[in-house]
Amino acid sequence: MPYIHEQPEWPDFTWNDHELSPALAELRHRQGRLLGRMEALGFDLRAEASLSMLTSDVLTSSAIEGEHLNPEEVRSSIARRLGLDVGGYVPASRDVEGIVEMMLDATQNYDQPLSDERLFDWHAALFPTGRSGMHRITVAAWRPEEAGQMQVLSGPVGGEKVHFEAPVAERLDREMTAFLGWFNAANGAPDPILKAAIAHFWFVTIHPFEDGNGRIARAIADMALARADQSKERFYSMSAQIEAERKEYYQQLESQQRGNLDMTGWLEWFLDCLDRALSRAERTLESVLNKARLWDKINRIPVNGRQRFIINRMLDGFMGHMNTSQYASIANCSNDTALRDLRELVKRGILVQNPGGGRSTSYRLALPDELG
Repeated sequence: MPYIHEQPEWPDFTWNDHELSPALAELRHRQGRLLGRMEALGFDLRAEASLSMLTSDVLTSSAIEGEHLNPEEVRSSIARRLGLDVGGYVPASRDVEGIVEMMLDATQNYDQPLSDERLFDWHAALFPTGRSGMHRITVAAWRPEEAGQMQVLSGPVGGEKVHFEAPVAERLDREMTAFLGWFNAANGAPDPILKAAIAHFWFVTIHPFEDGNGRIARAIADMALARADQSKERFYSMSAQIEAERKEYYQQLESQQRGNLDMTGWLEWFLDCLDRALSRAERTLESVLNKARLWDKINRIPVNGRQRFIINRMLDGFMGHMNTSQYASIANCSNDTALRDLRELVKRGILVQNPGGGRSTSYRLALPDELG
């Protein structure tokens, strides 16, 4: 069977509404419940939850493509652009700033039309040096004919397996005109969640750029989901869930790209994946609430600047447990000062000393049910 974009009816997608309706209704209910819980929180907690999800979105969307960004740089870049105080900003690399700029434009300006110029701006932000790794690529323009056939490959050099071949370059102008016209249309469109799923698949199948198509496709899906929520604040991350299910994600893409124009299978998988993303978001909300409870306890008798910095680091994804030498290194103080600070936090019930002693002594944050 030819690739989906080679079929005469392309891109007249179809799907079975009857099969999708129960899952879609449940998703809409869960979305509404999550957004309602978020609306009931104060501004600071909503901002913290949104910052956490946007950070996860950026990190995991890059990780899917094998690019691992510095979490502190990503968080700091997002917070700075949103005007949030996270207790000191960390300088971010151009790679981090580029993808943050793209993701925030997609979600913060979700109500603005998507155009070729806007996509070119996103692409330029992703590749500020005009290179993908060691290779120079065409930036802020559709991939040119001289770039050759765009294929998705796996396997060793000389024994590659071709998973997919994208439309040839000469088709890109009309392909993207059709896509953008459909995406921006307000009338006669499917449910916004289905639109997010179709837009993601359609864009990544056209594969209009030499590189960065996956990250831009996920940004487009996030933009459509923000339209579904009618909210600039992001409280769940589809990219994080896709990264967690990366193998299945690529299998579903390849199956649909080699199949017919009935999108029901792809849409079912996307809805199920989004459902799991909402479950993850609910756990993140609990984490944000627990963090707020911890700071409520701490702020009854404020801690010093070093302690506040260390607590924030431990709350924001610090790997492992804290010990004296780590504290001293991170807080830029002596071991004696670090030990005094740690003992004070243990005395106040903010930290808990782990089993063991001597040089192996370490500490963790108190759990919610351990807070007084």
